[in-house]
Amino acid sequence: MNFNELGIKDLLRLQSSVIDELKDRRVVRTKNNPLGDYTEWLVAKALNLELQANSKAGYDGMDKNNVRVQIKGRRITPDNRSRQLSAIRKYDEKDFDELAAVIYDENFDVIDAVLIPHEVVGEYASFRKHINAHILILKGPILSDQRVKCIKEALCS
Repeated sequence: MNFNELGIKDLLRLQSSVIDELKDRRVVRTKNNPLGDYTEWLVAKALNLELQANSKAGYDGMDKNNVRVQIKGRRITPDNRSRQLSAIRKYDEKDFDELAAVIYDENFDVIDAVLIPHEVVGEYASFRKHINAHILILKGPILSDQRVKCIKEALCS
């Protein structure tokens, strides 16, 4: 198989099939391996962000106006429909200005993609002491909040 002939989504879908088989064989426990890096790449490309070094705490990309954007992605599957994003650490330190959150379906197609101001994240996220972080579930009223900007079209064009 010549991987150079495959599109990006084709490669991700192939990887997904491999992960499914590894999960069936009980080699891996989750299905979200390349999701974070892919989401950062996709959002940075769509919003013209400069991605920061992986060691940069609090945000993943910055725009030309120095707006710091933390980027989170979640892939839902038939056996895991959760829209809970990964932990948001040190929320109170305001290490980011906006949160870009993307929800994918099983085939890496974007279902929801939004840009959420920092203060709005705090209104909807819950602090969980046992993990020392805020947790945001991307469903319900946050998706229709007027302060939240839909960026799905920018990601899918």
